[in-house]
Amino acid sequence: MVLASSQMIQQLDFYFPFLVFIYGLVVYLALEIPELHLFRRLQLTSHFEMLQKHRPLAVTCLFVGSLWSLQNLWFS
Repeated sequence: MVLASSQMIQQLDFYFPFLVFIYGLVVYLALEIPELHLFRRLQLTSHFEMLQKHRPLAVTCLFVGSLWSLQNLWFS
């Protein structure tokens, strides 16, 4: 049982940086794609305002997640 949870933690430790990177990428692209600016003005202004507040976190996750993912790939 302990061995199985140890392997699960190792797998989670490997995939977590990719999830951090994907979160940063999705939020950053959602805020930067010009076609979504029209959609933002028409319907979902409150959701985009919330995403705008998450922009610093998204940029940090994008940067840290990319370096962390590359490190995981390099050492595995």
